[in-house]
Amino acid sequence: MTLAELQDLNSLPFFELLKRAHAVHEANFPDGKIQLCTLLSIKTGGCSEDCAYCTQSARYETDLQNQRLLSKEAVMESARAARENGSTRFCMGAAWRGVRGGTDRFNQVVDIIRDVSTLGMEVCVTLGELGPAEAVMLKEAGVTAYNHNLDTSPEHYPNIVTTHTYEDRLRTIRNVQDAGMAVCCGGILGISETITDRLRLLEVISSFNPQPESVPINSLMPMPGTPLAGNAQVDPFDLIRMIACARIAVPAAKVRLSAGRTRLSDETQALCFFAGANSIFYGDKLLTADNPEAGKDRELLAKLGLETLEPNPALDVPVKNSELPASPACATASCC
Repeated sequence: MTLAELQDLNSLPFFELLKRAHAVHEANFPDGKIQLCTLLSIKTGGCSEDCAYCTQSARYETDLQNQRLLSKEAVMESARAARENGSTRFCMGAAWRGVRGGTDRFNQVVDIIRDVSTLGMEVCVTLGELGPAEAVMLKEAGVTAYNHNLDTSPEHYPNIVTTHTYEDRLRTIRNVQDAGMAVCCGGILGISETITDRLRLLEVISSFNPQPESVPINSLMPMPGTPLAGNAQVDPFDLIRMIACARIAVPAAKVRLSAGRTRLSDETQALCFFAGANSIFYGDKLLTADNPEAGKDRELLAKLGLETLEPNPALDVPVKNSELPASPACATASCC
Protein backbone atom coordinates (compact mmCIF):
# COMPACT_ATOMS: atom_id res chain seq x y z
CA MET A 1 0.00 0.00 0.00
CA THR A 2 1.14 3.55 -0.62
CA LEU A 3 1.57 6.14 2.09
CA ALA A 4 -1.39 8.09 0.71
CA GLU A 5 -3.61 5.02 0.90
CA LEU A 6 -2.51 4.31 4.46
CA GLN A 7 -3.10 7.92 5.48
CA ASP A 8 -6.63 7.72 4.10
CA LEU A 9 -7.20 4.51 6.07
CA ASN A 10 -5.81 5.89 9.30
CA SER A 11 -7.96 9.01 9.06
CA LEU A 12 -11.20 7.02 8.90
CA PRO A 13 -13.57 7.22 11.86
CA PHE A 14 -12.42 4.70 14.46
CA PHE A 15 -15.24 2.18 14.07
CA GLU A 16 -15.21 2.41 10.27
CA LEU A 17 -11.51 1.51 10.28
CA LEU A 18 -12.13 -1.39 12.67
CA LYS A 19 -15.00 -2.65 10.52
CA ARG A 20 -12.82 -2.69 7.40
CA ALA A 21 -9.90 -4.32 9.20
CA HIS A 22 -12.11 -6.98 10.75
CA ALA A 23 -13.55 -7.86 7.35
CA VAL A 24 -10.02 -8.36 5.97
CA HIS A 25 -9.14 -10.42 9.04
CA GLU A 26 -12.15 -12.72 8.67
CA ALA A 27 -11.43 -13.20 4.96
CA ASN A 28 -7.87 -14.34 5.65
CA PHE A 29 -8.27 -16.02 9.05
CA PRO A 30 -11.84 -17.35 9.16
CA ASP A 31 -11.19 -19.55 12.21
CA GLY A 32 -10.17 -16.50 14.27
CA LYS A 33 -7.57 -18.45 16.26
CA ILE A 34 -4.74 -16.80 18.20
CA GLN A 35 -1.16 -18.00 17.94
CA LEU A 36 0.72 -18.28 21.24
CA CYS A 37 4.45 -17.58 20.96
CA THR A 38 7.21 -17.74 23.55
CA LEU A 39 10.33 -15.57 23.33
CA LEU A 40 13.54 -16.51 25.11
CA SER A 41 16.65 -14.34 25.32
CA ILE A 42 19.45 -16.83 24.74
CA LYS A 43 22.16 -14.16 25.08
CA THR A 44 21.41 -10.97 27.02
CA GLY A 45 23.11 -7.57 27.11
CA GLY A 46 26.51 -6.35 26.03
CA CYS A 47 25.33 -5.42 22.54
CA SER A 48 27.53 -3.01 20.58
CA GLU A 49 24.55 -1.31 18.92
CA ASP A 50 23.04 1.97 20.17
CA CYS A 51 19.29 1.37 19.67
CA ALA A 52 17.81 4.15 21.81
CA TYR A 53 15.03 1.99 23.28
CA CYS A 54 17.11 -1.01 24.28
CA THR A 55 18.53 -1.94 27.69
CA GLN A 56 20.78 -4.51 26.04
CA SER A 57 23.04 -1.85 24.53
CA ALA A 58 26.46 -1.75 26.20
CA ARG A 59 26.41 2.03 25.71
CA TYR A 60 23.76 2.71 28.38
CA GLU A 61 23.84 2.44 32.17
CA THR A 62 20.89 0.20 33.05
CA ASP A 63 20.09 -2.41 35.68
CA LEU A 64 20.15 -5.23 33.12
CA GLN A 65 22.41 -8.14 34.02
CA ASN A 66 24.44 -9.41 31.08
CA GLN A 67 24.15 -13.11 30.34
CA ARG A 68 26.36 -15.20 28.07
CA LEU A 69 24.89 -17.56 25.50
CA LEU A 70 22.72 -20.12 27.28
CA SER A 71 23.60 -23.77 27.10
CA LYS A 72 21.64 -26.00 24.77
CA GLU A 73 20.25 -27.85 27.78
CA ALA A 74 18.88 -24.62 29.29
CA VAL A 75 17.28 -23.56 26.01
CA MET A 76 15.71 -26.98 25.48
CA GLU A 77 14.24 -26.89 28.99
CA SER A 78 12.56 -23.56 28.21
CA ALA A 79 11.40 -24.77 24.81
CA ARG A 80 9.79 -27.89 26.24
CA ALA A 81 8.05 -25.81 28.91
CA ALA A 82 6.76 -23.43 26.23
CA ARG A 83 5.35 -26.34 24.26
CA GLU A 84 3.67 -27.81 27.32
CA ASN A 85 2.08 -24.42 28.04
CA GLY A 86 0.55 -24.25 24.58
CA SER A 87 3.02 -22.14 22.60
CA THR A 88 3.27 -23.10 18.94
CA ARG A 89 6.20 -20.83 18.06
CA PHE A 90 9.43 -20.66 20.03
CA CYS A 91 11.50 -17.55 19.38
CA MET A 92 15.13 -17.16 20.41
CA GLY A 93 16.80 -13.76 20.57
CA ALA A 94 20.46 -12.87 21.02
CA ALA A 95 21.84 -9.39 21.67
CA TRP A 96 24.35 -9.28 18.84
CA ARG A 97 24.97 -6.92 15.94
CA GLY A 98 24.96 -9.98 13.71
CA VAL A 99 26.37 -13.46 13.23
CA ARG A 100 29.03 -14.88 10.96
CA GLY A 101 29.36 -18.45 9.74
CA GLY A 102 32.31 -20.45 11.02
CA THR A 103 32.43 -18.76 14.43
CA ASP A 104 31.95 -20.70 17.65
CA ARG A 105 28.88 -18.71 18.69
CA PHE A 106 27.15 -19.21 15.35
CA ASN A 107 27.90 -22.94 15.40
CA GLN A 108 26.50 -23.15 18.95
CA VAL A 109 23.29 -21.41 17.91
CA VAL A 110 22.89 -23.67 14.88
CA ASP A 111 23.31 -26.71 17.14
CA ILE A 112 20.63 -25.36 19.51
CA ILE A 113 18.25 -24.69 16.61
CA ARG A 114 18.60 -28.26 15.31
CA ASP A 115 17.45 -29.66 18.64
CA VAL A 116 14.65 -27.13 19.19
CA SER A 117 13.31 -27.91 15.71
CA THR A 118 12.61 -31.50 16.78
CA LEU A 119 9.96 -30.40 19.32
CA GLY A 120 7.16 -29.80 16.84
CA MET A 121 6.96 -26.01 17.18
CA GLU A 122 7.72 -23.28 14.69
CA VAL A 123 11.25 -21.99 15.28
CA CYS A 124 11.99 -18.27 15.06
CA VAL A 125 15.31 -16.56 15.76
CA THR A 126 16.54 -12.98 15.87
CA LEU A 127 20.32 -12.73 15.78
CA GLY A 128 20.95 -9.40 14.07
CA GLU A 129 22.42 -9.01 10.60
CA LEU A 130 22.69 -12.08 8.36
CA GLY A 131 24.67 -12.69 5.20
CA PRO A 132 23.36 -14.98 2.44
CA ALA A 133 25.40 -18.00 3.56
CA GLU A 134 24.38 -17.66 7.21
CA ALA A 135 20.72 -17.37 6.21
CA VAL A 136 20.92 -20.64 4.27
CA MET A 137 22.58 -22.39 7.23
CA LEU A 138 19.83 -21.26 9.58
CA LYS A 139 17.16 -22.47 7.16
CA GLU A 140 18.85 -25.86 6.87
CA ALA A 141 19.12 -26.11 10.68
CA GLY A 142 15.35 -25.80 11.00
CA VAL A 143 14.50 -22.10 11.35
CA THR A 144 10.92 -21.40 10.31
CA ALA A 145 11.01 -17.61 10.48
CA TYR A 146 13.59 -14.90 11.06
CA ASN A 147 12.66 -11.80 13.04
CA HIS A 148 14.26 -8.55 11.92
CA ASN A 149 12.20 -5.48 12.80
CA LEU A 150 12.49 -2.21 10.92
CA ASP A 151 11.26 -0.36 14.03
CA THR A 152 10.09 2.82 12.26
CA SER A 153 10.24 4.76 9.01
CA PRO A 154 13.43 5.18 6.94
CA GLU A 155 13.35 8.90 7.75
CA HIS A 156 13.10 8.52 11.54
CA TYR A 157 15.41 5.52 11.86
CA PRO A 158 18.69 7.52 12.12
CA ASN A 159 17.21 9.28 15.18
CA ILE A 160 16.88 5.92 16.92
CA VAL A 161 19.89 3.93 15.71
CA THR A 162 23.22 5.17 14.34
CA THR A 163 25.37 2.03 14.46
CA HIS A 164 23.70 0.47 11.41
CA THR A 165 21.43 1.71 8.64
CA TYR A 166 17.96 1.00 7.35
CA GLU A 167 19.63 -0.43 4.26
CA ASP A 168 21.45 -2.94 6.48
CA ARG A 169 18.12 -4.11 7.89
CA LEU A 170 16.54 -4.46 4.46
CA ARG A 171 19.54 -6.37 3.14
CA THR A 172 19.20 -8.97 5.89
CA ILE A 173 15.49 -9.34 5.14
CA ARG A 174 16.31 -9.91 1.47
CA ASN A 175 18.87 -12.58 2.45
CA VAL A 176 16.32 -14.29 4.70
CA GLN A 177 13.73 -14.42 1.93
CA ASP A 178 16.24 -15.66 -0.64
CA ALA A 179 17.16 -18.50 1.74
CA GLY A 180 13.52 -19.62 1.90
CA MET A 181 12.69 -18.56 5.45
CA ALA A 182 9.59 -16.62 6.41
CA VAL A 183 10.12 -13.03 7.54
CA CYS A 184 8.82 -11.66 10.84
CA CYS A 185 9.12 -7.87 10.59
CA GLY A 186 7.38 -5.06 12.44
CA GLY A 187 7.99 -1.94 14.45
CA ILE A 188 7.77 -0.05 17.71
CA LEU A 189 5.30 2.67 18.65
CA GLY A 190 6.27 5.38 21.11
CA ILE A 191 9.86 6.01 20.02
CA SER A 192 9.27 9.72 19.31
CA GLU A 193 7.90 8.98 15.84
CA THR A 194 5.06 10.75 14.04
CA ILE A 195 1.90 9.16 12.67
CA THR A 196 3.47 9.51 9.22
CA ASP A 197 6.51 7.53 10.41
CA ARG A 198 4.22 4.72 11.55
CA LEU A 199 2.43 4.60 8.24
CA ARG A 200 5.69 4.81 6.27
CA LEU A 201 6.83 1.73 8.19
CA LEU A 202 3.73 -0.10 6.99
CA GLU A 203 4.30 1.18 3.47
CA VAL A 204 7.78 -0.36 3.43
CA ILE A 205 6.69 -3.64 5.03
CA SER A 206 3.70 -4.05 2.72
CA SER A 207 6.04 -3.58 -0.29
CA PHE A 208 8.03 -6.73 0.56
CA ASN A 209 7.74 -9.45 -2.06
CA PRO A 210 6.68 -11.76 -0.56
CA GLN A 211 5.05 -9.90 2.30
CA PRO A 212 6.10 -10.86 5.85
CA GLU A 213 4.56 -13.95 7.40
CA SER A 214 4.15 -12.07 10.67
CA VAL A 215 4.18 -8.41 11.73
CA PRO A 216 4.91 -7.67 15.41
CA ILE A 217 3.53 -4.36 16.66
CA ASN A 218 5.38 -3.29 19.81
CA SER A 219 4.62 -0.45 22.21
CA LEU A 220 7.67 1.08 23.82
CA MET A 221 8.26 0.14 27.42
CA PRO A 222 10.53 3.03 28.51
CA MET A 223 13.53 1.62 30.33
CA PRO A 224 15.59 3.60 32.87
CA GLY A 225 19.02 4.43 31.53
CA THR A 226 18.05 4.43 27.86
CA PRO A 227 17.64 7.65 25.81
CA LEU A 228 13.89 7.05 25.50
CA ALA A 229 13.32 6.45 29.22
CA GLY A 230 11.10 9.53 29.53
CA ASN A 231 8.80 8.83 26.60
CA ALA A 232 5.05 8.79 27.21
CA GLN A 233 2.87 5.72 26.94
CA VAL A 234 1.35 5.09 23.51
CA ASP A 235 -2.30 6.08 23.26
CA PRO A 236 -4.34 2.83 23.14
CA PHE A 237 -6.46 4.16 20.28
CA ASP A 238 -3.30 4.85 18.26
CA LEU A 239 -2.17 1.28 18.88
CA ILE A 240 -5.52 -0.15 17.78
CA ARG A 241 -5.45 1.99 14.63
CA MET A 242 -1.95 0.71 13.86
CA ILE A 243 -3.10 -2.89 14.30
CA ALA A 244 -6.03 -2.25 11.96
CA CYS A 245 -3.87 -0.58 9.31
CA ALA A 246 -1.32 -3.41 9.53
CA ARG A 247 -4.07 -5.98 9.07
CA ILE A 248 -5.29 -4.27 5.90
CA ALA A 249 -1.78 -3.53 4.54
CA VAL A 250 -0.46 -7.07 5.10
CA PRO A 251 -3.68 -9.11 5.00
CA ALA A 252 -2.27 -12.64 5.13
CA ALA A 253 0.28 -12.01 7.90
CA LYS A 254 -0.13 -12.84 11.54
CA VAL A 255 -0.25 -9.46 13.28
CA ARG A 256 1.44 -9.95 16.63
CA LEU A 257 0.47 -7.85 19.65
CA SER A 258 3.92 -7.74 21.19
CA ALA A 259 5.80 -5.65 23.77
CA GLY A 260 3.84 -3.33 26.03
CA ARG A 261 0.88 -5.59 26.79
CA THR A 262 1.39 -5.21 30.56
CA ARG A 263 0.13 -1.65 30.12
CA LEU A 264 -2.98 -2.61 28.14
CA SER A 265 -6.38 -3.24 29.65
CA ASP A 266 -8.33 -6.35 28.70
CA GLU A 267 -10.69 -4.10 26.76
CA THR A 268 -7.88 -2.58 24.70
CA GLN A 269 -6.48 -6.02 23.91
CA ALA A 270 -9.95 -7.20 22.89
CA LEU A 271 -10.23 -4.31 20.41
CA CYS A 272 -6.77 -5.16 19.07
CA PHE A 273 -7.91 -8.74 18.43
CA PHE A 274 -11.05 -7.48 16.70
CA ALA A 275 -8.92 -5.14 14.56
CA GLY A 276 -6.80 -8.03 13.34
CA ALA A 277 -4.18 -9.02 15.91
CA ASN A 278 -4.00 -12.81 15.98
CA SER A 279 -0.75 -13.61 17.73
CA ILE A 280 0.74 -12.77 21.11
CA PHE A 281 3.90 -13.45 23.05
CA TYR A 282 2.92 -15.72 25.88
CA GLY A 283 4.66 -16.09 29.22
CA ASP A 284 6.12 -13.87 31.92
CA LYS A 285 9.09 -12.47 30.00
CA LEU A 286 9.57 -10.72 26.66
CA LEU A 287 13.37 -10.59 26.23
CA THR A 288 14.19 -8.13 29.05
CA ALA A 289 10.71 -6.72 29.78
CA ASP A 290 7.77 -8.05 31.75
CA ASN A 291 4.93 -9.74 29.87
CA PRO A 292 1.44 -10.74 31.07
CA GLU A 293 1.37 -14.04 32.90
CA ALA A 294 0.26 -17.08 30.91
CA GLY A 295 -2.74 -17.72 33.17
CA LYS A 296 -4.05 -14.19 32.69
CA ASP A 297 -3.73 -14.52 28.93
CA ARG A 298 -5.64 -17.80 28.95
CA GLU A 299 -8.35 -16.20 31.07
CA LEU A 300 -8.73 -13.28 28.67
CA LEU A 301 -8.89 -15.52 25.60
CA ALA A 302 -11.52 -17.64 27.32
CA LYS A 303 -13.61 -14.55 28.09
CA LEU A 304 -13.47 -13.58 24.43
CA GLY A 305 -14.22 -17.09 23.19
CA LEU A 306 -10.97 -17.18 21.21
CA GLU A 307 -9.29 -20.49 20.51
CA THR A 308 -5.55 -20.95 20.05
CA LEU A 309 -3.71 -22.03 16.93
CA GLU A 310 -2.25 -25.51 16.55
CA PRO A 311 1.49 -25.89 15.92
CA ASN A 312 2.59 -25.83 12.29
CA PRO A 313 6.35 -26.52 12.09
CA ALA A 314 6.03 -27.14 8.33
CA LEU A 315 4.82 -23.57 7.88
CA ASP A 316 4.33 -22.58 4.24
CA VAL A 317 6.62 -19.64 3.52
CA PRO A 318 4.87 -16.79 1.66
CA VAL A 319 5.57 -17.09 -2.07
CA LYS A 320 7.08 -14.32 -4.15
CA ASN A 321 4.79 -12.71 -6.71
CA SER A 322 6.77 -12.88 -9.95
CA GLU A 323 4.81 -9.98 -11.41
CA LEU A 324 6.05 -7.59 -8.69
CA PRO A 325 9.55 -6.33 -7.80
CA ALA A 326 11.52 -8.23 -5.16
CA SER A 327 11.71 -6.87 -1.63
CA PRO A 328 13.76 -3.66 -1.52
CA ALA A 329 17.43 -4.06 -0.77
CA CYS A 330 17.82 -0.49 0.38
CA ALA A 331 15.74 2.37 1.73
CA THR A 332 16.15 4.32 -1.50
CA ALA A 333 14.23 1.74 -3.49
CA SER A 334 11.16 2.94 -5.35
CA CYS A 335 8.77 1.84 -2.62
CA CYS A 336 10.60 3.96 -0.09
